[in-house]
Parts: sequence; structure tokens; C-alpha cells
Amino acid sequence: MRPADLAREHGLSTQAVRNYEQDGFLPPAARTASGYRIYTEVHASALRAFLALVAAYGHSTAGGVMNAVHNNDLDRALTLVDRGHAQLLRDRETLDTVRKAIGHLTSAPEPSGPVRTIGELAHRLGVTAATVRAWERAGILAPERNPATGYRVFRATDVRDAELAHLLRRGGYPLEHIATVVDQVRTAGGTDSLAEALVTWQEKLTARGLAMLDAAGLLSAHWRARSWPAAGRSRPTPEEVLPASP
Repeated sequence: MRPADLAREHGLSTQAVRNYEQDGFLPPAARTASGYRIYTEVHASALRAFLALVAAYGHSTAGGVMNAVHNNDLDRALTLVDRGHAQLLRDRETLDTVRKAIGHLTSAPEPSGPVRTIGELAHRLGVTAATVRAWERAGILAPERNPATGYRVFRATDVRDAELAHLLRRGGYPLEHIATVVDQVRTAGGTDSLAEALVTWQEKLTARGLAMLDAAGLLSAHWRARSWPAAGRSRPTPEEVLPASP
């Protein structure tokens, strides 16, 4: 095959295919006497696997997996894949946490009322001012400052975020996790908007999970394809393809 043959299947430029080979995402191509690259079905399977991995895990992880495969480091490749699945699981857990938290908060009116000081907010929640400051340092809260006094002022949305943080903290969630959840609420524009956005969020997680399944099949096919060049070898047995059990 020529670079154009590989590129055409995926709507890529021939330069992109060359770049992928240079970066190790495709195995090195043989050359003709005149210096032209010669690609084979192994290169085609590598390109399919790489592009599927990009859709499932992102460009960086996809490149790392393919480099590991072409360096015969299957354990490294599988470790990167496992990390991607672990991240997807964490995202699903975050989504579940947000659903539960939003369900709790939307059972009562949205926080409203006068601007509060840090002491008033702490008293409302039954925590210390130091705890509120710790939430601010973690990125959970982002209060404004009174330009005259420099003191923190907490508006209705800040009170909402603090109540959500307090709820999740009681549930044992770490501050980093809570910051992610609160950021989702802020980005959506409030709990009502976030409740609507959860459907889209779920769809994205489902799409990513399906992309991981597709990528796994293509990566496995490529690992097998590159394990038995056509010259003089028969199809490998499962024992040849997979590492032996300890």
C-alpha cells in the first residue's frame, strides 16, 4: 500500500500518515529502491487501532499505547488502557454523586437572601470559618471581596456551592472530588440547568465506553496481526498472543 491508500480510508492527508509513522503510532515502513514507503495490512490495522484509541482515550494515551505495542511492551499498553477505564469509572461515580446531590438540593428552594460574611456562612452550615477558607483554597468556593474592606462576601450561588460541598463532605468525598462536582454545577448555571445537562453527560460517558470497546477489538486485532508476519509463520496460538498466567 501507499500512504494515500491508508489515508483515504480515514479521510486523512498522506502527511498525517507519515507523521503517525514517525511518531511510532504505526510500525516503520519498508522502502522501495527509490525510497518510497511500502505499507501493509499491519500498518492499516495499526492506523485503525490508533484512531479508535484516540476516540476512546484521547491522543496522548492512544499514542502511548501504540508506542508500547510497537516496542513489544504489552504490559505497558494494557496499563494505559486500564487507566483509561479507571478514569471512566471515576467519571461515572462523579456523575452518580452529582445526581444524588442535585436531587437533595432541588428538594428545597435555591439559596437566596442577603450577602453573607464568612462567619455567617459558617454558622449557617455549622462549620468553622477555617473550613470555609479550606474549601476556597481547594477551588470549591470563589467568593468576591468587598472592595472597601477586602472581606469575603458570599452571594446566593456561593451559599449553594457551600451547601453542596458540606453535603458531599459529610458523605466522605475528598475536596478534589467535591471541586469537580461544584464546577459542574457552576458550568451548567445552577442545579436546574445541571439536572438537564446530566443527560448529555451520561450520553458522553456511554459513547466513551462504547468507543473503548471498539478500540479494544481493533487493538487486539493489530497485536495479533503484527505478531505473525506473513513470511514463514502460521497464525499464532492464544498462548503466543497473550502473556502466560503467573
